[in-house]
Amino acid sequence: MAAWSDVERMALSLPETSERTSRGLRQWRVKDKLFAWERPLRRSDLEALGAAAPNGPILGARVEHLVAKDALLANDPDVFFTTPHFDGYPAVLVRLGRIGLDDLEEVIVEAWLARAPKRLADEYVKASL
Repeated sequence: MAAWSDVERMALSLPETSERTSRGLRQWRVKDKLFAWERPLRRSDLEALGAAAPNGPILGARVEHLVAKDALLANDPDVFFTTPHFDGYPAVLVRLGRIGLDDLEEVIVEAWLARAPKRLADEYVKASL
């Protein structure tokens, strides 16, 4: 089970990442581009999800494209979900209490890679090999 301290540690370990607070919620950015954020459910989300609305902390994370989003949603619906607010937008919502640390790290790194400048992302990938 992951916690916000894990998200913070993983996100801030990536090059040129910063943490900000907006409306009392934390966001992680690379070169001022948002890649992960705290995302509690809003009233419209709760209405759309009904009884399926999860409890607990929720992480928003960018994905490379809508195909990647669809794959995550299909492969692990107990962890990943979306709301109508994110229709057509390359991001998923993550039930933080249901994701393992290895999978969380993969989500955060992939979100970072989706938003990092190409040069920075290429350097990171090359150094990771």
